[in-house]
Amino acid sequence: MKEIERNLDGKGMRIGIVQSRFNPDVCEGLLASCRSRLVQMGVLENDITLATVPGALEIPLVLLHMAESERFDALIALGAVIRGETYHFEVVSNESARGVGDVQLSCGVPIANAILTTENDDQALARISVKGAEAAEVAVEMVNLLRGLA
Repeated sequence: MKEIERNLDGKGMRIGIVQSRFNPDVCEGLLASCRSRLVQMGVLENDITLATVPGALEIPLVLLHMAESERFDALIALGAVIRGETYHFEVVSNESARGVGDVQLSCGVPIANAILTTENDDQALARISVKGAEAAEVAVEMVNLLRGLA
């Protein structure tokens, strides 16, 4: 059996990040841990492009434009949807996730989805360093995996 092993070597990769500006403390923390991990894996700072958007619902549209540009090997979605007192939480959580998945499948560009959906600020803050770094790893791993399948 041929097995394609996990490969976290990001050398030469071009990564696009779309980050929500809503819940800025959480999103900036996600970005910092994501960016740090990308660099640790060999992605050059000049090969990382960041676009910011107002909120999680705007992320998929910018991901689509980035994917269609064919300038990126992988994309990363960063955001935080924190439950409030209305049904809006479910709408934003579900629709942003659906949109990210739709872009990935329609364009064939790997997208690491690190749009947190949490019950409160404390849960979101507790996850930023791990989830940001995990998103970076997912992006790099998926590029290498797809290249290994070609």
